[in-house]
Amino acid sequence: MGWIIALISGALMSIQGVFNTALTKSSSQWVANSWVQFSAFIVCIIAWFFTGRKSFGQLWQVDNKLMLLGGVVGAFITMTVIKSMADLGPARSVMLIVVSQLIVAYVIELLGIWGVEKQPFELRKALGMLLSIIGIIIFKWK
Repeated sequence: MGWIIALISGALMSIQGVFNTALTKSSSQWVANSWVQFSAFIVCIIAWFFTGRKSFGQLWQVDNKLMLLGGVVGAFITMTVIKSMADLGPARSVMLIVVSQLIVAYVIELLGIWGVEKQPFELRKALGMLLSIIGIIIFKWK
């Protein structure tokens, strides 16, 4: 089930990037980003209302308070996706975004950062990332 959810997530991120880029053309980057974050907030509140109402106060019980900055990071994700899609187009932008995500996620695992269980280096994973980078070069090649 995790594979299906991940594939849906990737598809939704690409669709959202296109929507947000178009929205930015009729307003501005930060206005569009504000709308995206606000509308996401409304959806989350509605979902919270129907799926169980754990207290928001529980958020403050997280051991590492840095983890509370996910929404701040999300605002910058939205902004950078909009800008990259406007500059590079959806396909090139998403390829670079995905490879960047893969590399950063692997480094987080290797170093065991932010509570993630530390993983040993695996040559096959590094080769897979290298293959992805080669794929981007081939895709961009004219």
